[in-house]
Amino acid sequence: MKRVVEAVAPARMGTGFRWLMSASWVSNIGDGVALAAGPLLVASQTSSAMLVALAAMLQRLPWLVFGLWAGVLADRIDRRRLVIVANLLRAVVVTALCVVIVTGHVNIGVVLAAMLLMGVAEVFADTTSQTLLPMLVRPADLGIGNSRLQAGFLTANQLVGPPLGAALFAAGAAWPFAAQVLTVLFAVLLVSKVVLTPVPPAEGADPRAAPRKVRHDIAEGLRWIWTNPPVRTLALVILVFNATWAAPWGILVKYSLDYLHMGPVGYGLLTTAAAVGGLLGTFTYGTLERRYSLSALMKVCLTLEVLFHLALALATTGWAAMAILFVFGAYSFVWGTVSNTVRQRATPTRFQGRVGSVYMMCVFGGIVVGNAIGGVLAEHWGLTAPMWFGFVGAGLTLVLVWRQLAHIAHAQAD
Repeated sequence: MKRVVEAVAPARMGTGFRWLMSASWVSNIGDGVALAAGPLLVASQTSSAMLVALAAMLQRLPWLVFGLWAGVLADRIDRRRLVIVANLLRAVVVTALCVVIVTGHVNIGVVLAAMLLMGVAEVFADTTSQTLLPMLVRPADLGIGNSRLQAGFLTANQLVGPPLGAALFAAGAAWPFAAQVLTVLFAVLLVSKVVLTPVPPAEGADPRAAPRKVRHDIAEGLRWIWTNPPVRTLALVILVFNATWAAPWGILVKYSLDYLHMGPVGYGLLTTAAAVGGLLGTFTYGTLERRYSLSALMKVCLTLEVLFHLALALATTGWAAMAILFVFGAYSFVWGTVSNTVRQRATPTRFQGRVGSVYMMCVFGGIVVGNAIGGVLAEHWGLTAPMWFGFVGAGLTLVLVWRQLAHIAHAQAD
């Protein structure tokens, strides 16, 4: 057992990392349960496709509204405490939803309100959580740390949680949300055991000065990103590549059903193939990082992303699409680990919250734009049009940033 623990979370990374990793894995189980139970609850309350789509949007909208503010708070106050408070508020919202379900007073309005409030709490919890890892491990261990957190996300959130959530929902609509409350509370307990060193103040800052307004801190963070070419370019790459990825991904269900004729089970197998590939990518990350430079990994992952769109556009069978999604899962989670590691190494501790929030806004902003573009293209030019859009858009972007990737990959915080 000790060998397994050492292999997953080496002792050199500290006890704090083990507590953080455990909290992340437990929390992802609850989020995975809700990933299946949430849409099932919405569908049980309405037959309107618009309201179903609205529920999904309400969980992403808070990132665009509160993302920058959450980043400022993460850089201003005790980060561990902020994670705990945000998760406790999320537990309160889900508990209230359970009570409404059990008492028979649930309706679509209540469900949509709960989705929105949970989305707001997740913005503050997730923005702050991603600032903890650089405070607990050495820069050289950030890659391994991020890969272990990614592995927990894949296993708990994508593979274990959804089927468990669907099974619990079949037993009773309140059960999956009760399970989510328990996992959130357990994760809070684990995070409370993490010990962090205080964030150092900015050079030349006067501790006796009056607190600055939030917009000043937001402007400072945006100005730092804009004047730091590696961090700025990486943010733009993430924005564009999420838009080109979301265009085909948003219509993947129709692509699998109406173009490849795979059926509902086949669509599920596509997403499962991506998750299994992701596990391969995360568990082999340590070996890849030792053998290849971060710039080489970035170039390979982004090249595979361009080829991913081309392969989907040319695929004619479900088996081919499953193989493509498996490869996609493997390289995309390697890319996620590398990009997070590069950003965290290049960002000073006092800016981690604001920079991280901008990156998350690029992720979700790109997804929203990409989904809209993909829907229009598929409607007017066929179900493979979003794939061709992704191939051209991602390819042109990669050509423009290719020479800068080496500089981006090895940027270090001042």
